[in-house]
Amino acid sequence: MIPALSSFGWAAVAATLGLLSQPALAQDAPAPRTALRVCQDPNNLPFSNTEKQGLENRIAEVFGKALGLPVTYYSFPQRMAFIRNTLRFKLPGQDYPCDIVMGVPAGFDQVSVTKPYYRSTYALVYAKGKGMDQVASADDFLRLDAARLKSLRIGIHDRSPASAWLVKHQLVDQGVPYSMLNADPDQYPGEIIEKDLASGKIDAAIVWGPIAGFFAQRVKQTPLAVVPLKSEPGVKFDYPMAMGVRYGEREWKQQIEGLLESRRTEIQAILREFGVPLVDESFEARKE
Repeated sequence: MIPALSSFGWAAVAATLGLLSQPALAQDAPAPRTALRVCQDPNNLPFSNTEKQGLENRIAEVFGKALGLPVTYYSFPQRMAFIRNTLRFKLPGQDYPCDIVMGVPAGFDQVSVTKPYYRSTYALVYAKGKGMDQVASADDFLRLDAARLKSLRIGIHDRSPASAWLVKHQLVDQGVPYSMLNADPDQYPGEIIEKDLASGKIDAAIVWGPIAGFFAQRVKQTPLAVVPLKSEPGVKFDYPMAMGVRYGEREWKQQIEGLLESRRTEIQAILREFGVPLVDESFEARKE
């Protein structure tokens, strides 16, 4: 999920998602598990896809091996009431199609949330060699020559923290909004970097960190810089990410949290491999 966005689940966080109705309690005693059944988006790299190429797919395989269970997936687009149609979907006489969401913001109240297993932040991505190579922070970016700054085209996902940041710093006219509520199943959040930033259609992008890191390293024709952004008063960029299970499944949640701890080294290696900007609490907003 993408924190603070209203589709693809999350690239970011619970308070602004508004995707779902209030959580329902699980009523039935669980049957013995024969598989690790994962709820996933079918086209949402770097997190998941039907080819099992995402970081959440990789972590699910680590969990499946640890549990001695095969991993199966139930796919549904995160832009369309994802939890209601996956984790909480159950027809009379049938079982739930999946039992775990591999990435949700900590505090997301539509699921029973585990302890966080990583914290990331939104990031600024720009092409190297085009007059911004000295930019290593938001402050550096804002200190660019005024004429240069006003000439930039900055791609953002609509209704994300990036929108609020542009408003705060009087850069609304430089923003190029990209909709996350697109019915096209072939659309994916990394297009803003992999297609438009790489081709020069935009000069920079501000997107959720895992998307920034993954697609920046995947673009080969244009070297891209990724600058993690610290939260500011009024603009929250950083979010701790967790996993989600159904309410009422306390033992299952405890089992998953045990795996998060025992497989921490493997999980962190996967996150680094995918280029996820990993940050700590120092990225939280400072009080004014």
